[in-house]
Amino acid sequence: MNYKFLICLFFVYWNVTISSAQQTYKPANPLDVPLGDPYILFDEGTAKYYMYGTGGVENGFVAYVSSDLKQWTKKGVVYSAEQPNSWGTKDFWAPEVYRYKDKFYLFYSAHWKENPTNELENYKIGVAVSDSPLGPFLDLTGKPLFDPGYPIIDANVYFGDDGKLYLYYSRCCYKHPVQSAVAKWAKKSGLFPEIEESWVYGVELAPDFSGVIGQPKLLLRPPVDMKDDQAEWESRSVTSGEVNRRWTEGSFLFKYQGLYYMMYSANHFAGENYAVGYATSKSPLGPFKKAKSNPVLQKNTDKGGIVSGTGHNSVLVTKDGTYWCVYHGRTTATGDQRVVFIDKLTIDAEGKLSVEGPTVSQGK
Repeated sequence: MNYKFLICLFFVYWNVTISSAQQTYKPANPLDVPLGDPYILFDEGTAKYYMYGTGGVENGFVAYVSSDLKQWTKKGVVYSAEQPNSWGTKDFWAPEVYRYKDKFYLFYSAHWKENPTNELENYKIGVAVSDSPLGPFLDLTGKPLFDPGYPIIDANVYFGDDGKLYLYYSRCCYKHPVQSAVAKWAKKSGLFPEIEESWVYGVELAPDFSGVIGQPKLLLRPPVDMKDDQAEWESRSVTSGEVNRRWTEGSFLFKYQGLYYMMYSANHFAGENYAVGYATSKSPLGPFKKAKSNPVLQKNTDKGGIVSGTGHNSVLVTKDGTYWCVYHGRTTATGDQRVVFIDKLTIDAEGKLSVEGPTVSQGK
């Protein structure tokens, strides 16, 4: 028997196998998934990816499942407001699902049915639980997680190294006019009499998801001064005359090499200027400093591309250690319909975060 041949054959097979295993996912953007505010959970129990987002069903949420991040199968409704414990009436937005102590918990935003003053935006955050990532998810308590006294959306949960849980959310622009240089400019220019803003807050979350601990802390807001590095890109919805609001929303927190990264979206979610930036901190509750390289993800239609309205991202880390930015956008072909994109996210040796997108696959 030729042992040298067998040894060589073994090493060839081993190298081919390892090389194949190390091949990373290549985006096939946009995905055939018509959702906004996408979030992906990888469940080790089933070895599958589960995607959730805004849309797909009225007053509820659907899920898509994949084994490779490329081909996605719609699995139907996983949460519906048609249940005894439901507290929401409409506008079910931005679901995120976490596996915790052998249960699956869905955090989401909706319009609260308790609305004695008939507010147009009476949004709160709720939590539902299931034994499966495909539901059915049932509301824990029949009421919102908590009421800070103003409308809130876009829940994101971080499981801290210290065992604590942290909730991040966005205060809505609704009835929140803010004085700033941009607001003064808009009023003087005759565009808008006032500018409303949304701000990102963080607060400790009770371990049983029954409520929050302590008072929410303001973490991010649009810049006050026009000379601020972030003022131009975060004010485009106002300066373009699109709407009298500036947003800081869709926050997502993760930790990388000892530093906390908070990604967030600015501008009108339904407009072409929706874009993503990030800020960093040494603590999960700040203070956060916005990156000078912002925005890290924005439209490319002004450069000959076909993608606009890129925003409300989450971050997925695959088993090979690759970071992916999961977000929604629009193309010239999809029009107003939001669709999901997945692009590679990198952080260099100096801590600078970049997103390699928006990309579009050939022929799409």
